[in-house]
Amino acid sequence: MSVIRSVVRGTGSYLPQKVVTNAELAQQVDTSDEWIVQRTGIRERHIAADGELTSDLGRAAAARALEDAGLEAGDIDLVILATSTPDQTFPATAATIQAELGIERGAAFDLQAVCSGFVFGLATVDAHLRAGAFKRALVIGAETFSRILDWEDRGTCVLFGDGAGAVVLEAVPEAKSEGRGVLTTHLRTDGRHRTKLFVDGGPSSTGTVGHLRMEGREVFRHAVGMITDVIEDAFAATGESAATIDWFVPHQANRRIIDASAQKLHIAPEKVVTTVDRHGNTSAASIPLALDVARKDGRIGKGDLVLLEAMGGGFTWGSALVRW
Repeated sequence: MSVIRSVVRGTGSYLPQKVVTNAELAQQVDTSDEWIVQRTGIRERHIAADGELTSDLGRAAAARALEDAGLEAGDIDLVILATSTPDQTFPATAATIQAELGIERGAAFDLQAVCSGFVFGLATVDAHLRAGAFKRALVIGAETFSRILDWEDRGTCVLFGDGAGAVVLEAVPEAKSEGRGVLTTHLRTDGRHRTKLFVDGGPSSTGTVGHLRMEGREVFRHAVGMITDVIEDAFAATGESAATIDWFVPHQANRRIIDASAQKLHIAPEKVVTTVDRHGNTSAASIPLALDVARKDGRIGKGDLVLLEAMGGGFTWGSALVRW
């Protein structure tokens, strides 16, 4: 039995048209552009229009990923959507995207790991493809976090934005993969920290959507250590290192966390892909958005070794090492 690799065939992204700058937010809450940039690195974020749903964002990103891969909807037999902001409680928003793309076979489901969702989704797809259960898959991260923000809470409303990114993966025999594909993934969850970053509502508790709540200092304090933990595991599993990777694409939550993590791991600044200044924290969408930016501007190319990492509410955190 031949070994299967999950090889990236294409990427795509979508951002809502509306852009909200720090200066505009400063007119609504007690904050300033200087305060936001100094503490987060964020300068602007995109906000979904009225009536624009998570499925709309995800579908647009997925369609662009299919086009980039040179594939049709009928070529896909697995759709996994990482999101914390589904269109509705059920059915899965992935099923809506599947139908709207015209995919009529295989499986589609949502995955919820907050900001780590894309990495968790990538690991899940990789396992299914390597097992031979599916041939080609879409991994989508899509969020409309603007719908769960308390716009009077300056500690959280300045951080997040809306958007979507997608990646097409294909099961390829190792002999034909040219060494490309997902090399290793490492996932973690520690529910003891769930109250440090959560939404204070839900169908089973309040019967409402609720708002995002966060203990910012606690999240920051845990982030760097947890992130480096799973990255060191990825290096140990593959024999790679900070010196051998070509690109580091972290979850785009906070510029200070990104810089501190890269510094602790001795990853050169020029290898770090950063989009948080333009997108804000788009949760599960942030990594595929950043991947698409770096792909389209020519940085990430075939054969490059790309390190992904994320941390989110739960706490959840994870890493993936991919040969592009």
